[in-house]
Amino acid sequence: MDLRQLEAFAAVMSAGSVTGAGQMLGRSQPTITRQIQELEQELGFALFERSGPKVTPTQKAFMMTAEVESALQGVRHVQQRASSLAREENLRLRLVATPALAAGLLPSALALLPEPLQAQQLQIHSLSAEAAVQAVLSKTFDLGVISLPLEHRGLELHWIGEAACVAVLPADSELAAEPVLSLEKLASQTLVSISNPFRFRRRIDKAFAAAGLEPAHILDTNTSLIAMQMARVGLGVALVDPFTAFGVPLQGVVVRPIACSVPFYFGLVSAHASPLSEVARALVEALKTTSQALLPGMTLHPANRHDVLMQAIYAS
Repeated sequence: MDLRQLEAFAAVMSAGSVTGAGQMLGRSQPTITRQIQELEQELGFALFERSGPKVTPTQKAFMMTAEVESALQGVRHVQQRASSLAREENLRLRLVATPALAAGLLPSALALLPEPLQAQQLQIHSLSAEAAVQAVLSKTFDLGVISLPLEHRGLELHWIGEAACVAVLPADSELAAEPVLSLEKLASQTLVSISNPFRFRRRIDKAFAAAGLEPAHILDTNTSLIAMQMARVGLGVALVDPFTAFGVPLQGVVVRPIACSVPFYFGLVSAHASPLSEVARALVEALKTTSQALLPGMTLHPANRHDVLMQAIYAS
């Protein structure tokens, strides 16, 4: 016997007729009749006595009613629980990002999601780029917003963002009056930069080398926010990604563009062949909108531009 047969039986017992049962279940009268007959064949006894269009339950039908209702109630409970779990899963969002993007971009993007798509269970973790990649690969997190390079066959890269890095300096610095800072002027200052030699720092070093310059003194740290705090108290001029500079503004500092563009690249990734929830898909678009609103000059690249962009960065 199957569920639809039991539903037909319970509906006939409740409505008192095949026609009424069909109306209750949204099925045709012949369908209800056939399902009752199939159930009787499987059980080996009649459930109803038939007299023209009328049906009268047999004693055995009355004896089965409570058991059938209990079984159907159990099925309905399972269906409701499954539906609830599906909704909970759809409204769960686990995000990982590098510190700059976790603080400077993700909160604003999440705030853009319409109320029906606001995650009910939300995790945001800040990790190094390398650790964030591994967290997405292991499916510990649904989405990762990570600085490039992001070359791994287990990742699906959704899009790439490019924006120019900036200088952050004390508001009372002599250089604060400059609308744009040249590499020559920056090279004479104590600079604060990110220490990872394979990502942001490589582009900084390459820009100075291309200009035939070598900074007098560089202080290293591992996050742009720390670099900005160091600049605020006068320890140097911070060269940072634009998301931290504009997305996490600090009092007592000014942000200035650098004359020679030093690109900051980041991408949005998920595990390959891992379907995204409706909330996660909405966030993919919200991150685009937020990035462009925060940084009007930002360029969006399709994912297939990754190798070309990386070749430009790492070419000697």
